[in-house]
Amino acid sequence: MRRLGLRLPIVQGPFGGGLSSVELTTAVSDAGGLGSFGAHHLDAAGIDDTASAIRARSAGPFALNLWVPFEDSEAPDVDDEQFARYVALLQPYFDELGVPAPQRPARYMPRFDEQVDAVLAARPAVFSFVFGIPPEDVLRRCRDLSITTLGAATTPDEAVALAQAGVDMIVATGFEAGGHRVSFLRPAEESLTGTFALVPQVVDAVDCPVIAAGGIGDGRGLVAAMALGAQAVQIGTAFLACSESNASDVHRRRLFSGDARHTALTRAFSGRLARGIRNRLMDELADHATELAPYPVQNWLTGRFKSEAVAQDRPDLMSLWSGQAAPLLRERNAAALITHLMAQAQAVAARMGA
Repeated sequence: MRRLGLRLPIVQGPFGGGLSSVELTTAVSDAGGLGSFGAHHLDAAGIDDTASAIRARSAGPFALNLWVPFEDSEAPDVDDEQFARYVALLQPYFDELGVPAPQRPARYMPRFDEQVDAVLAARPAVFSFVFGIPPEDVLRRCRDLSITTLGAATTPDEAVALAQAGVDMIVATGFEAGGHRVSFLRPAEESLTGTFALVPQVVDAVDCPVIAAGGIGDGRGLVAAMALGAQAVQIGTAFLACSESNASDVHRRRLFSGDARHTALTRAFSGRLARGIRNRLMDELADHATELAPYPVQNWLTGRFKSEAVAQDRPDLMSLWSGQAAPLLRERNAAALITHLMAQAQAVAARMGA
């Protein structure tokens, strides 16, 4: 971690879908951790603008994060008839929110190769990625530019694959984590190892630094992760709840409510398995799991009405991403959260005689 200029063993989870913010990324970096920005939804121009905005606010190290596309996921083979069926399944929600049903787009997501070019041109301290391993030439270009690479694993086998490809650091992401399950070797439903079991297995399996993620919401979790061999922790939901994130007020309120005790895994919002606070849309579409569109089609479709659900204060129709540690959260800004994490971690370590 020291080679990145980090004073603290804390990495902010990179939220996708517009939940990341320049303010949060820079606040974490300025406090001594690694701020991260989830950029998978941005085109090349958006990535360039974001990197420039981060640098305008902070000289600290930061990470830009992309999703590695599965085969055919950038341009899925979905014809007009299939698209109409996928829309029909969601039509009641479009109608309820007063949003017109969308027409089939030319593309559902930006081109990964163009995103990568923009990330490398921005030269962040860290290029992080999920859902797989970038092509060999991309990793070589990162080495040539002295950009540290950070991949994500949900199983020991995925960690080994990342290490063998030459990835510099690995996030071991346990079942408890909020948001998407970033599995890439086996189906996500078969890759649900918890953080406490996963981290030591990954530490034993690879020689590169391991960062623990999933269900870590306070200093106790930080100390536990380090005891298991992790060199740092990646914290998502606790930073998502901070005032600087782009989470909506209605989302943030749910993170601090009793509802946060009830999370579930669903494909309803994106077509990929993800953990969020259980709500009506998740429950209703659970009975239609085989009828959901694949990613990125489902993600694009629900994205046509999610902003209106926010505007109408309708958490029952929103993706309320959250990990299982949300009940530990308190309302704080990023600097206060980091101060609390480190103070609690030091107190726990002292009590244990470490």
